[in-house]
Amino acid sequence: MTLSEMEEAIILLRSENEQIKQENAELLRTIEQLKEEIALLKGGKKSRSSSTPPSQDIGRSNKNSLRSKSKRKSGGQSGHKGVTLLLSDRPDEIINHQPEECEHCGKDLEEVESTTFNRRQVVDIPPISPVYIEHRSHVKTCPNCEFENRGVFPDRIQGPIQYGASIEAMVGYLSIYQSLPYNRIKRLLNDFFKLSLSEGTIDTYLENLAEKSTPDYEEIRERIQQSEVVGADETGCRVNGKMHWFHVWQSPVLTFIVAFFSRGYKVIEKYFPGGFIESFYVSDCWAPQLKVMVKARQLCMAHLLRELINFIENLKSQWSGQTKELFLRAIELKKKMTESDYLDPPAEVAALNAQLDELLKVDYSKFHRKEQAFIKRLNKHRQSIFTFLVYHKVPPDNNASERAIRNVKIKTKVSGQFRNKEGKGAERYAKIRSVIDTTIKNGQNVYAAMVALANRKIISPTVVSK
Repeated sequence: MTLSEMEEAIILLRSENEQIKQENAELLRTIEQLKEEIALLKGGKKSRSSSTPPSQDIGRSNKNSLRSKSKRKSGGQSGHKGVTLLLSDRPDEIINHQPEECEHCGKDLEEVESTTFNRRQVVDIPPISPVYIEHRSHVKTCPNCEFENRGVFPDRIQGPIQYGASIEAMVGYLSIYQSLPYNRIKRLLNDFFKLSLSEGTIDTYLENLAEKSTPDYEEIRERIQQSEVVGADETGCRVNGKMHWFHVWQSPVLTFIVAFFSRGYKVIEKYFPGGFIESFYVSDCWAPQLKVMVKARQLCMAHLLRELINFIENLKSQWSGQTKELFLRAIELKKKMTESDYLDPPAEVAALNAQLDELLKVDYSKFHRKEQAFIKRLNKHRQSIFTFLVYHKVPPDNNASERAIRNVKIKTKVSGQFRNKEGKGAERYAKIRSVIDTTIKNGQNVYAAMVALANRKIISPTVVSK
């Protein structure tokens, strides 16, 4: 090999070596990024640092819960009204226990009158048997014109024999409120009441209840759009093996649930095309929720805190730690504020806003990309972070909506999925559950509400729309 060839070979090797060094450095950077990504993903799969439900927490440790420790002792609190089982002044049955002979001398006491007695009562339920109520349509012939007049059966009485409204109501109560699947409802009604309902009958009753609840369902939708404060959330479910979504909009006295094929903005366009221009709207940062037209918005602080905890634990982020402490102080201040404080805000409110503005000015160019995205989002929606410190009725979190949607998860955990034709099972669940939850929020009896529904005549959709 000549000298010139050797020099060319050395230059080529140096060039290749430099390229390998650059590729190696790039690979090392990628590895570091992937390590951070893995740490975030692993750390984020906990209920306190992500939207993962508590049921999926490994070990279910609650050591670092977002909930602050209460100073109160466990158990009943001072001033709490206890509930005691009281003796009835009018017992349904009295069983007397009398001494037959004297324990001291053996004298027969059968004819001796009692001087006094002590009372003890047992509260029990007697065996329950169905009651057969016969309706008779009498025929009377007019003595004047000899026309035969027949008594009219009530609208609900359609066949020679059928189950009554209270049984239809109980099916709705057990299926929608207590989350029992069809087979368990069948067994319960048979074991307790000697009633042999088929799964087809149960399905028909649920369909009837859903149709009868339509007027209430539509009224809830209209009223919630006019509510002062509205919370919104959504969760996934399976309908006939395919992914669907349940959406909820709720206020302190109303709950409106929708089953829909999409998680996106289409469902809001369908049910609330005008948005909530009269309402303070509480939600997480899901894009379709942020697109809704509202009077003012409150981002869920619980969601923001979970993200911050994830950054603190897995990225050791000092900025996230400071922001978390600031948010927690704001929530504590909310608990102490009175209605008059919102008319003349205390100095702490201005101080918290100033500190947040300062934190959001941080140079985040060297932060992890997920933390960068988080800070950008806070800057974009800055006016929606501390709304709860400005308006008395606005909560700092969206926990009420999460509670409202949690029943869907309970139902699907028991029954697996909604399997009815064309997803009708999910739709009817949404309708009836909306009525049930609204009933509960207004302090009314759920079973009584189901009986009232069952006694209604089914109204066609064309009549309802008028």
